[in-house]
Amino acid sequence: MNALVNEFIIKLKKRKIEGSKATAKLTAEVLRSCISQKRLPHTHQAAALIDAIRTIGEKLIAANPVELAIGNIVRRVLNIIREEDVSLTAAAVGGLAVSAGSDDEDDFKQDDHPGLSAAAVAAAARSTLRPPSLQTLLEDIPQSTAVPHTSSSGGDSEGKSKSADKNSKSRKLKHNVIEAVNELIQDIVTCHEQIAEQAVEHIHHNEVILTLGNSRTVMEFLCAAKEKKRSFRVFVAEGAPRYQGHALAKELVARGLQTTVITDSAIFAMISRVNMVVVGAHTVMANGGVIAPVGMNMVALAAQRHAVPFVVLAGAHKLCPLYPHNPEVLLNELKSPAELLDFGEFSDCLDFGSSSGSPLLHVVNPAFDYVPPNLVSLFITDTGGHNASYMYRLIADYYSADDFVVKQIDVLK
Repeated sequence: MNALVNEFIIKLKKRKIEGSKATAKLTAEVLRSCISQKRLPHTHQAAALIDAIRTIGEKLIAANPVELAIGNIVRRVLNIIREEDVSLTAAAVGGLAVSAGSDDEDDFKQDDHPGLSAAAVAAAARSTLRPPSLQTLLEDIPQSTAVPHTSSSGGDSEGKSKSADKNSKSRKLKHNVIEAVNELIQDIVTCHEQIAEQAVEHIHHNEVILTLGNSRTVMEFLCAAKEKKRSFRVFVAEGAPRYQGHALAKELVARGLQTTVITDSAIFAMISRVNMVVVGAHTVMANGGVIAPVGMNMVALAAQRHAVPFVVLAGAHKLCPLYPHNPEVLLNELKSPAELLDFGEFSDCLDFGSSSGSPLLHVVNPAFDYVPPNLVSLFITDTGGHNASYMYRLIADYYSADDFVVKQIDVLK
């Protein structure tokens, strides 16, 4: 397990894995392997599994803090563990209640003895990280309904039964969590198709669509509208300095879409001809803000100025429960200056012979931009279209508030 995690950490540190989708999928697969290999204790299985995933997740996030999809998947898996444990606990409590009501039903009718009280059920449900204990349930049951004392041989058989139940619950918890993680991986793999199915509802005949960057989600979205016999034109900003728009334009032309490549500086001049801006996202924050490829804020401002809808496509794995001001969020990173300048041409500007001991020329090449929520008209996710003001509620369905901060805090020094 450690070898698998360490290998993945090395790939993250060396930036060998590009793209939020690929990173999210591999993160989920690594965590699934760790869960399947984890040996759980007889008690507090969910708590032990959560601690293990927290420890691994902290290392993965530290390996590439800019790729927020890693933390998103870690938090999703933690939430899955909590939900499955609550489900098993509720099922166990329900089973005890049913058995208590069915045993000696005639005697209960004659004596009017109550079954398991609501207080007993609540006492078992209060601790979602512990399996239901028969002793805990009986503490809240009146003495008249207590089970009669059994013989020593009966106690031995009861102890063996409890041990078997604990082992069964441990296997059941891991099985259910792994099944849920498999569904999460499947959702990540198919997010492009689920978003693309909605294209026909938003793109109409003879419209002009503007996009920036090279988003696979955007490409599938536009091509899905083309397959539905929609006739429209796409303006693709080239996305300097990496010129990702060139690759997207080639893909769109190969799929039969009318495409026009424009320079980034021409966006404001061309936006008046555009009916809608459709872009991808690196991450969607809890406040509805978007971390996207550099230059996206300029596009959003131009769209607002000319009252053009600004639509963001994002899979559920890109929805982050954190806010931009949270200390755990690293909004940007600087790319190599070589993408902007040829050092051969500017070598004389990089001379360290000045009295200050620093070069005369500095190069800043940020990778991302932040688009505030007030500039976003609509989010289209796997589950449909949503306003920016609703994103916090949508995100709350995927995460637990206890997992927002993955890093473990050592209280006892």
